[in-house]
Amino acid sequence: MENIIEVNHLRKSFGSLEVLKDINFNVEKGEVVTVIGSSGSGKSTMLRCINLLETPDSGEILVNGANVMEGDINKHRSEVGMVFQSFNLFNNYTVLDNCVLGQTKVLKRSHKEAVDKAHQYLKKVGMDEFADKPSTLLSGGQKQRVAIARALCMDCVVLLFDEPTSALDPVTVGEVLDVMKQLADEGLTMVVVTHEMGFARDVSDRVVFMENGVIVEEGKPEDIFTAPKSESLQRFLGRYINQN
Repeated sequence: MENIIEVNHLRKSFGSLEVLKDINFNVEKGEVVTVIGSSGSGKSTMLRCINLLETPDSGEILVNGANVMEGDINKHRSEVGMVFQSFNLFNNYTVLDNCVLGQTKVLKRSHKEAVDKAHQYLKKVGMDEFADKPSTLLSGGQKQRVAIARALCMDCVVLLFDEPTSALDPVTVGEVLDVMKQLADEGLTMVVVTHEMGFARDVSDRVVFMENGVIVEEGKPEDIFTAPKSESLQRFLGRYINQN
C-alpha cells in the first residue's frame, strides 16, 4: 500500500516543554488510524503539526511524497482536511455558505459548482435540510456534521479529526460517530484523535498509543485492546475499562 502521510523525526516544543519527541508515523491510503492516550500526551499537537497549524521544530512531513513545509500551505490544508472538537464554523454564515466559502476562495470553484458540491456532502452527513439555517441555530452534533461536510467539500485526500466528539453531549456523540463510520466504510483515509475507545476498537485499521510525547505502541485494534505489550498502555486501558 502507498503512504498518504509520512512523518519522520518530528519534534515540537512550547518553550522548555518538549511536547513531541522524535515522532515517526505513517498512514496508508484508505487506512483509518486512531490515536489514543491521556490528555497532554501530544496527540492533538501531532495532528496540528501534520496540518501545519503548528510549525514543527524539526523533522519532515510528507503528503503523497511531497514535503508539506516547502509547498503552498493553503493547497496542503485543502488536501489534508481537519475537523476540530470546537467545530470552527463561521457563526455569521449559513450552513451552505460555510461549505461554499473555502471552495470558491481556495479551490477557485465557480459558485454554482461549489453549491452543488456542498449540497452533495451535506446530504451525505444528513444536514442538507438545514442548508439555509444560520450555523448558530444548530446543535453541537449538527455543527460537527456540517464541519465534516465542509472538509469533504475540499476533496481532501485525508481527513484529520481532533477529538471530534469531546464537546458533544452523549445523545449527539452517536450521530457524529455514525457519519465517521460511514466515511471509513467508503474508504476515506482518516486519522482520528479520540477518547472513544469503542470507535478505536471497532472502526480502526490501526491504533496508535501516545504517552509523554512519544508513540509507545501501535498495532491492530485486536492486539492493542486484548494484548497490550507496554505497562503504560495496560494502565491506560485499565482506567478506560474501569470508567465504563
